Amino acid sequence: MKRKLPIFGVFCFVAGLVTMNTQAMHIMEGFLPVGWSIGWGILCLPFFIAGIISMKKTLQEDSKTKLVLAMAGAFAFVLSALKVPSVTGSCSHATGVGLGAILFGPTVMVVIGGIVLLFQALLLAHGGITTLGANVFSMAIVGPFAAYFIYKLLRKTKMPEWFAIFLAAMLGDLLTYVMTSIQLALAFPAQTGGFMESLLKFLGIFAMTQIPLAISEGLLTVVVINALKKYSQEGLISLGRLSKED
Repeated sequence: MKRKLPIFGVFCFVAGLVTMNTQAMHIMEGFLPVGWSIGWGILCLPFFIAGIISMKKTLQEDSKTKLVLAMAGAFAFVLSALKVPSVTGSCSHATGVGLGAILFGPTVMVVIGGIVLLFQALLLAHGGITTLGANVFSMAIVGPFAAYFIYKLLRKTKMPEWFAIFLAAMLGDLLTYVMTSIQLALAFPAQTGGFMESLLKFLGIFAMTQIPLAISEGLLTVVVINALKKYSQEGLISLGRLSKED
């Protein structure tokens, strides 16, 4: 596993670098009014602080988790950098945050997701600095928290682990896009129907491509976690996300 994880991480980084398309579902640079940009950034701050504390605690408890943590970051980076053309000249993409949320908890993924979005904005023109707060809130806060709590809820109902992982990653992806649509509708309400008309428009634009992408992300997350269990089940158990009977 020590050999495979760094190789996978390098592959993900390189794959992300070659996807330099400026149109993407991340809200682009300068698109939001200044007030909304600042507001979303302020909302992210307490989650980011909690994430740093949680990450520090996780690494202190077991330094071996650095490899898995790096892989979760690479996974989110490459999936959210690969875009699929949508309608009206826009694009959709997976998020990759469900994996890390299930393994490490949602607050850790706030930090990882924030770093991923920052690098994408700086290196790939994917998203932006002024819209970083809004993008972090949707992909690195709403997505991971949704995936984590859905996973925990389904496991409490004795759902099979693979199915809980699949639904958590899939719905975490979809709810990220619901949140992004809400952000855009709040900033740009329709002249006639206001917020609701605008929200339905933005949701409809991405529905056709995002639903199959979310399903694909759910399946891929199951495959990756199964592979991690094969190489280091005890390591995953030590994270507290898996039980021995899994």
